[in-house]
Amino acid sequence: MAFWDGAPCLEEGSMGLPLLGETLQFFAPNTSSDIPPFIRKRMDRYGPIFRTSLVGRPLIVSTDPDLNYFIFQQEGQLFQSWYPDTFTEIFGRQNVGSLHGFMYKYLKNMVLHLFGPESLRKMIPEVEAVATRRLRQWSSHNSVELKDNTASMIFDLTAKKLISYDSENSSENLRENFVAFIQGLISFPLNVPGTAYNKCLQGRKRAMRMLKNMLQERRANPRKQQIDFFDFVLEELEKDGTLLTEEIALDLMFVLLFASFETTSLAITAAIKFLLNNPHVLEELTAEHEGILKRRENSDSGLTWGEYKSMTFTFQFINETVRLANIVPGIFRKALKDIQFKGYTIPSGWAVMVCPPAVHLNPEKYVDPLAFNPWRWEKSELNGASKHFMAFGGGMRFCVGTDFTKVQMAVFLHCIVTKYRFKAIKGGNIIRTPGLQFPDGFHVQIMEK
Repeated sequence: MAFWDGAPCLEEGSMGLPLLGETLQFFAPNTSSDIPPFIRKRMDRYGPIFRTSLVGRPLIVSTDPDLNYFIFQQEGQLFQSWYPDTFTEIFGRQNVGSLHGFMYKYLKNMVLHLFGPESLRKMIPEVEAVATRRLRQWSSHNSVELKDNTASMIFDLTAKKLISYDSENSSENLRENFVAFIQGLISFPLNVPGTAYNKCLQGRKRAMRMLKNMLQERRANPRKQQIDFFDFVLEELEKDGTLLTEEIALDLMFVLLFASFETTSLAITAAIKFLLNNPHVLEELTAEHEGILKRRENSDSGLTWGEYKSMTFTFQFINETVRLANIVPGIFRKALKDIQFKGYTIPSGWAVMVCPPAVHLNPEKYVDPLAFNPWRWEKSELNGASKHFMAFGGGMRFCVGTDFTKVQMAVFLHCIVTKYRFKAIKGGNIIRTPGLQFPDGFHVQIMEK
């Protein structure tokens, strides 16, 4: 079987309408927790590997675990990271996802300066203090909209670590610009005033202007000691022969701010929803965290790195949450040459989309795949990626912020299940477009035990 620009076999997929392709069908909202209908229908009709066209670009969609694994392992050899032009416009042409080879490794090492194990170990008390303070505030209200409030909590913490941004003492609201950006991120890419996509681009422009002003202020008044990641970036910019440019630095800060709070707040919101729908899971999770408190010599001491690393069931719970939430619906690559795989030919230059939901909801790997069952991870590797688990990507581009996300989730869960009861008040419906959204909000009441 082969995929070619000329006269492709119909059973292998459809290119849709001229120029438009199947873009409208791809972006159509759905309420299914299963594999997205766009993908499911084509899997049933064409098999696990099929072709389509999005915004005029020929694209091969892979729901095949072996091909997905092969793609990740051949990063830089047969495939390279690629995203549609619309995504590049949104995240910046010099964003870390669009860079390759040595430059990508260089930026990855920079980010590990912020999200590496030593930094996270020092960060745990601060993460716990922020979660404790926010939960106390939320418990004084009749209900809170969970997604927006957790996003605010994580954004403020991340922005402080990255750029020493303090929302309470700033004349401009940086997060507001990211909210406008996010609302149009997964939307039809029509750049006309009034459209979600246009608002997304305007939100990015305003956020980038704020970041650039901060960078220029820091350059004019450098600090003697490193306090945040911005200081580290400035030191790199000033080095002789540095590879870093101001444009790359600003795009990096923008992507880190976005990725660190938006995906984690979605994961936390999904986690609370799963706990409310599965009381036996909440009971097991609570027992683990109350056990941590009981083993302490000093009941008033804070969470330690050792206690965090001991949270076995919590990590199983996190894996199951991100498996079912499928926050990242597609991971894009581009073929660097003609590639033969299982009788298919992937032409050089064609884009390929790895589809995590199809992998995570495969009944051949996961028994009763739509059931929320953290115990399925009992004897599994809980770190890294595999053919059957890619919630954090895979290969050399495995998400460098994975451990930061897990710290945020685990510490928040520790604080809420040991000190509070909570119940759903309204909302919680999920719409995928094709990403995960809570369009009507998810309002919960949080009460002290």
